Amino acid sequence: MNCWKRKIVAAAMMLWIVPAPAQLSLSERPSRAVAKPAAVEYLFPEQVSLPAGKPSVIALHFRVAQGLHINSHTPKDEFLIPTTFLIPADSGVKLESASYPQGREFVFSLEPDAKLSVYSGEFVIQARVVAAAGDHLVEAQLRYQACDNNACQPPRTITVALDVIGVGQ
Repeated sequence: MNCWKRKIVAAAMMLWIVPAPAQLSLSERPSRAVAKPAAVEYLFPEQVSLPAGKPSVIALHFRVAQGLHINSHTPKDEFLIPTTFLIPADSGVKLESASYPQGREFVFSLEPDAKLSVYSGEFVIQARVVAAAGDHLVEAQLRYQACDNNACQPPRTITVALDVIGVGQ
């Protein structure tokens, strides 16, 4: 059998072996992955104007998805991932410090002695920054680990998009 005949026979056999998508049952059909919403959502501000070269505070608002909590910036166990906010060094905006809210105490019903310090619902981070003169599109980052009452997700980092305008100088 020559090369072309082998290819045609092989293709015909594949069509016979693999059912067409319409013939697949619902459980056999490939599913399209639905993107889960992030456990933490950055709310605002999207744009801020600050005096260039002078320390200024920006209040960054976040929301933790319902049914989840994230470790605070100061978790009670060294093995837990703290929530942290960072601004890249090459962004034209320097993060001098970040002030995090106090976490609320969370206790698992099955382990009443294990107390956690967490954020849930909405929370605000006060970022003290210094912006160079000009318009800076900053891709800051919030790193956190989200959990529900049964398990924790892997740590994640989300982008906190900010348009910082350094005015003057």
